[in-house]
Amino acid sequence: MSKLKIKRGDNVIITTGKKDVKGKTGEVIEVIKKEGRDPRVVVAGLNIVKKHVKPSASNPQGGIVEREASIHISNVALVGKDGKAIKVGYKIEGDKKVRINKKTGETL
Repeated sequence: MSKLKIKRGDNVIITTGKKDVKGKTGEVIEVIKKEGRDPRVVVAGLNIVKKHVKPSASNPQGGIVEREASIHISNVALVGKDGKAIKVGYKIEGDKKVRINKKTGETL
């Protein structure tokens, strides 16, 4: 499996997808990386879907719950300080490998 350039806590912009979500920015809550499946990310407050939930001990009422759905990782990009999408590169500083903005060269 390849290394992902997006991590939990990063601010990202959604580059493609549904009309109500495309172009919006948010923070990555979770990165889903499973063997044999494409990597996906969950962005806070974006790509909201309605899920029908059966009654259970923790939720005796059940009903319809709104929650964030995952987005394919290729449909999001990191956001720079100017609010635009950036490309990510790597550079070795001392004995650490750090992520950098490819255009400006600053560390993320």
